[in-house]
Amino acid sequence: MAAFADFVIKTGDFIIVTIPPPTLVPLLVAPVPLVGSSKDFTVAGQPVCLEGDELPPLLRNPLQYLSPPYAIPGAGTLSLTLTPLNKTAKTTNQKAVLIKGIPFPAEFTVMMPATMATPTGMVPDPVAKKQGIAQFMPTTVTVKAG
Repeated sequence: MAAFADFVIKTGDFIIVTIPPPTLVPLLVAPVPLVGSSKDFTVAGQPVCLEGDELPPLLRNPLQYLSPPYAIPGAGTLSLTLTPLNKTAKTTNQKAVLIKGIPFPAEFTVMMPATMATPTGMVPDPVAKKQGIAQFMPTTVTVKAG
């Protein structure tokens, strides 16, 4: 079996969340920086991200969204589901360290649906859960001399 190497995720690395069109969540258009909570482990002087750090504070509150033709904004919450390939075994503090791994499931759950105005009244977006993917984007670059 071949050895597997991966990037440890730390403060300053990013998460990219993609919810497929037509849904648009403005705060997810650009990568979002992560904040590590490790008190004992650093990489390049930055705290390492532990399990639970995958959802940055900016994304923990309800997020505004649109889903054309529903052009009047609604709101929802984001949840992420890490795979075993996105984290290490639990450390001595009982939390796993996040690693780049593979893309993993993201779900946007509508709390207040986006709506569209029609001659007969407001019509809400009927899709209550929008599936997407997330992935970590490390900023550490490894260079190997030949």
